[in-house]
Formats: sequence, C-alpha cells, structure tokens
Amino acid sequence: MSLLRRLSGRWTAAFARNLRLRVLASTLAVFVGVALPAFGAFLWIVDTSSERLSTLFAERQVLYDRYRGLEPLTREVALAETLARSPTILEWAADEEHAGKKARGLTALEHFRSAFADGSYFLVHAVSGNYYYGDGRSGAQNGRPRYALSRENEADAWFYKTLALGPGCRLNVNNDRALAVTKVWINCVVQSPDGPVAVIGTGLDLSSFVADVVNTGQEGVETLFVDGSGAIQAVRDRGQIDFASLTKEVAERKTVFQLLDRAEHRSRLATMMADLRTGRSEAVTAFLDIGGRTMLVGVGHLDRLGWFNVTVMDVDAIVGRGLFAPLGVLLALAIVAAAVLIMLLFKRSVLDRLEETEGSLQRFRSGEFARPVAARDADEIDRLTIALDRMARAVRENTERLEGTVRERTEELERLAFLDSMTGIANRRGFAATFGVEHAAVRAKGESIGLLLLDVDLFKSINDSRGHQAGDEVIVEVARRIATVVEDRTLCARWGGDEFVVLVRGGADAVMETGRRLLDALRGSGIVLSDGAEIRVTTSIGGHVVAAGDNLSSATARADVALYEAKRAGRNRIVLRPAEALHHGDGTAKVA
Repeated sequence: MSLLRRLSGRWTAAFARNLRLRVLASTLAVFVGVALPAFGAFLWIVDTSSERLSTLFAERQVLYDRYRGLEPLTREVALAETLARSPTILEWAADEEHAGKKARGLTALEHFRSAFADGSYFLVHAVSGNYYYGDGRSGAQNGRPRYALSRENEADAWFYKTLALGPGCRLNVNNDRALAVTKVWINCVVQSPDGPVAVIGTGLDLSSFVADVVNTGQEGVETLFVDGSGAIQAVRDRGQIDFASLTKEVAERKTVFQLLDRAEHRSRLATMMADLRTGRSEAVTAFLDIGGRTMLVGVGHLDRLGWFNVTVMDVDAIVGRGLFAPLGVLLALAIVAAAVLIMLLFKRSVLDRLEETEGSLQRFRSGEFARPVAARDADEIDRLTIALDRMARAVRENTERLEGTVRERTEELERLAFLDSMTGIANRRGFAATFGVEHAAVRAKGESIGLLLLDVDLFKSINDSRGHQAGDEVIVEVARRIATVVEDRTLCARWGGDEFVVLVRGGADAVMETGRRLLDALRGSGIVLSDGAEIRVTTSIGGHVVAAGDNLSSATARADVALYEAKRAGRNRIVLRPAEALHHGDGTAKVA
C-alpha cells in the first residue's frame, strides 16, 4: 500500500508539474465526451438516412413500376376502347346475323388484331352469347363463333358481370378453359343507344406480363398489381393471384391486405389507396409488417385502369447499415486524427514556445546572453481571417450567381416544357396542368368550366396545295387569333397538328359564346401568307361542359365527339355536348 501510495503521489506531482500531460489528459477527456454523443448521433443519422433514402428509392420505384405497368396496358385499353366505339362493330353487334355487317365487323376485328400486342381479339354478343376469337393462327374460322356463353355456366359469369357494369373497360385476370389461355383480359362494353350489345377486347399473356412488368430484377424488391378492392392481379408468385376477381365477392378474393400482419396496417394501406384515388399525389409510402418483418411499402395508382401497383421493399437489402460502415470508420479516424492534430498544433504554438522561452531564461540565468526569442504577433492570423472572409464572400457570390443561372435555366426549361415552340401558346402538357388547377378550383366553388376543341377545316388541302410552310403559317396565325379571343394564353393550347383546345370558365352559355367569338375571329378575315397570297380558313369546334367526374382525357374525348359532329354537319360551326346530355343520351346544341 505504501508503494502504491508513493507511486500515486509521484504521478500526481508529475502531472501537476507537466503541462503536456495535463493538456493530453484534457484533450482525451474532451474527445471522449464528444465521441460518445457523436456515435449516438451517427447511429441516429444512419437510421434516418437509411429510412429517407429507402423512401426516396421507394417513391421512384413506385413511379417506375407505375409507368411500366401503365404504358402497355393503357395502349391496349385505348385500342380496345376505339374498337368498341367503331360504327362497324356497333352495326354488327346490333344485327349479328346480317351477313354484310358481320363480314365488315370481322374485317374490322382482324384489322385491330394486328395492332394489339397479343395479336388477338375477342367479341361476345349480348343476345346470343356467341364468342368470337381470333389470334392469327386460326383466323376468323369462316365467321363462326368459337363457342356460346351461358348464364348457367359459372365460367361465363365474367361476361354478364361486365355487361351489368355498363359502359367502359375493365381488366380481369382469368383462365379461359375453352381457349386454354391465362391472360390479363381487357373487357370493353359496346354500348348502343338502347344499352350494352356486346363485350369486346383483347388480352395480354399473364406470363409475359409478369416477366416484362412485374419482375423488377432488383434484390429485396417485389412488385404487385392489384385492383381497386386490393385483389392481386399480377405478382411473381402465380399462387397469390386472384383469378376471375370480377365474378367473386370481395370476401372471397385473394387481396394484398391478407399479406399484412396487423389490422391497423391493413387500414393504413386502404387509406393510402383511397388518397391516391383523389389524385393529390402520385406515390405514397409507409412501413408495414409483412410476414413478421417490417417492410417499406410504396403504392401508385394506375388511374385509367383502376389498378394499383404495390412495391414491397426490404430496406436492409436495399440500404443496409453496412453501407454506412466505411463512413463510421472514416468518422472515427477523423476524430482520432483531429485529436492528434490538435495536440501537435498546441505543442507547436504554445508548448514549444514556452519551452523555448524557458530555455532562453535558463541560458540567461547561467550567463549565456543569447539572442532572445523573437516575439510573434497576430498579423498572420488577422491576414488569414481577412483572406478567409474574402474567400467566403467570393464563394458566396459565385454560389449565388450559379444558383441564379440554374434557376433561370430551370425556369427556361419549364417554359419550354409547357409551351408549343411553333405558336408560343401552351402545349398539351401545359394545358393539362392548367386544366387540373382550374377543375379543382371550380369544383371547390361549385362552378363550371367547359372545353372547346378546334380543328382547322380542310387543313390537309392547304399543305397539299401550298406546302407545309404555308400550313405552318396558318397554324401560327390561328393560334394568335385564338389567344387574342381567349386573352389568357394559359387557357388555350395547341392540342396537336391543326387541333387546338380552349378552357372556358363558365357553363354552357359561356362555352357557346366563346365558341362563336372564335368562329368569327377565324373566319372573319383571310390569312396573308409570306408569299403575299391570302387564304381564308374556317374551323369546326366541339364543345363540352366538364362534369364533376370528368378528367382531361374524358372531357376532351367528349369534346372530340362533338367536333366530329360539327364536321359531319358541314364544318364552320360549333356543336356543344353538355355534360348532362352525354350522361343521359339526349341531344346536342349547335350553332353555325
């Protein structure tokens, strides 16, 4: 005990006399005190960053999966809708046994078959239940149906359920035993004025759809496609697919909610899907428990198809903590290096100077009159501070200039993205943004808006007779006159080619009044071309009063129907299709 006491006393005395030991001990204590909270903060940052990176990745993955799923299906649905509205198909569906109508109908089906990605079509007549199918290998079988559907056959329930749902297209994943194929079927109702007369459409091979769209090829990521009720329509594991969802009760379906472990998480997923239906966001994410593990789940809405794409991600497989291990090692080395550097700097700037001064004093006391240590002033530090301040100002100014340049370029790119380069008015994308804002605003106020779809009459003859340069000059002048009438350039756009679209604030009267003004502005005086020639143009206009349930696609489609009626009626006129008229099948309002 006495030896330990003596050693402790000597250490205390040496510690009290030695500034280096005290500085070293103090530095180590400070860095330990800093390192422990820093380590905790590092772990928190790792967890937060991992969650944030995973969420960002999930949102991008959802949008990517949404695009991959939406693009092929949307194209097929659009083709099927066009086929369902074909006058040839309507005539045949209304009179199945008429030989001429039947031949023309089969010809139209064969024409569309080559455009469908699957190379196949089907058509089922509502009255007879006859099922016509063509896939290019067996042709149209001399105009004979493959088989007849019956209400008593459970396998045919999809057809009668589709008819009962009314106009529109529905997706249904099902196995057709008669054809021995399993597909994502696109079922579109052929609607006549008297009601549904047939179901027409095509299909996408399920295996190909899963291979091309569902399989992401990324570790820790699985994509599912579900319908509005959550029934699984496409997934890598075919055993989880809910075939023939259209004919089942909700309680009988295999849904994505059944994969979740907790009731509150099932409710959370349902809320996410409901929010996406409102269109307030394109993708939503949440951490949900699946199979005993917490997974990051992202959901997107394929609004035109009524499906959702659900992306399930294992965060540890995508952004694991091991990814941050090098950063942690680097941080630890940085702390140790900082401690060593601080010790060296303190030794050089303080301890060595004190030792040098002490040595000089010792030499002076012993009679050695050496030259004293040169005094050091703070001029260098002041100059360094001034230099750093100048550098900071220069960096700040350069950063501000760079940010300003980037902001200007960004604004310029945004303008280019939303404007038509030829006419200077909005393009389709710019108009879509304006429509979304205006539609939401008028719905909130209980007011109305309308659309006018304009088409230059006989524009092709201008290009054919005077050349495309003259056609371009006509397009530019038409756009200028439209913008002059509308006054607000954000409310009109070049829809494509010689078609223009105008958004009107107000109901049917406002739509008709604006249409008349546009007609007068465009046909009132000739257009003088660059070669001095003057030509007169007229336009046909289709109008539609936007309903609460309309989106831009459905509203322009209805305006397009009115536009074609204006052309059939002799052009140079406006035809208005009010929303209520469309919904109840009554007449139209016209003005020349």
